[in-house]
Amino acid sequence: MKAMPWYTLLPAASEYMIEHGWTKCYSTLNQFNWFLCFLYIAVYLFLVEFGIYWVHKELHDIKFLYNHLHVTHHLYNKQNTLSPFAGLAFHPLDGILQALPHVIALFIVPIHLRTHLGLLFFEGLWTTSIHDCIHGNIWPIMGAGYHTIHHTTYKHNYGHYTIWMDWMFGSLRIPLAKETHFKEKAK
Repeated sequence: MKAMPWYTLLPAASEYMIEHGWTKCYSTLNQFNWFLCFLYIAVYLFLVEFGIYWVHKELHDIKFLYNHLHVTHHLYNKQNTLSPFAGLAFHPLDGILQALPHVIALFIVPIHLRTHLGLLFFEGLWTTSIHDCIHGNIWPIMGAGYHTIHHTTYKHNYGHYTIWMDWMFGSLRIPLAKETHFKEKAK
């Protein structure tokens, strides 16, 4: 919880950049095109997925970053200690690094301000849900079953919303039925 105030630095900086017109984020709907709107949202989400995958993977692969930043998040590594709180338990710099793809995407893709803010809100819900150990098994979504594997092996399932990046870059491990739920004995 001590890191939470630090998490506000990146959204505050991105809001400043948006308000000063430095990004491609817009707030009016002068000539609205539904096709382009959905295309830009898809591109934005792809860039975020790609960026978070690589930041997350490097936080594991570069031992200095893991030992000084990402280890805080992985204190919750066993199925009996993994909880939705783990979705918020980050070193401040780790949280900022993993949120950075959202800001970078603003410089590349035109997206409406409310869409961007809605996706940031969804981000908070998402990071909580992938740590709740309840796996809905909806392909190609990176559900809690996939992310629980990440917390127990450290070298699989770095993706964020989907399994695409892990599949493309060879780090995907599909959960077996027995891995997606707590063991009955643990109750």
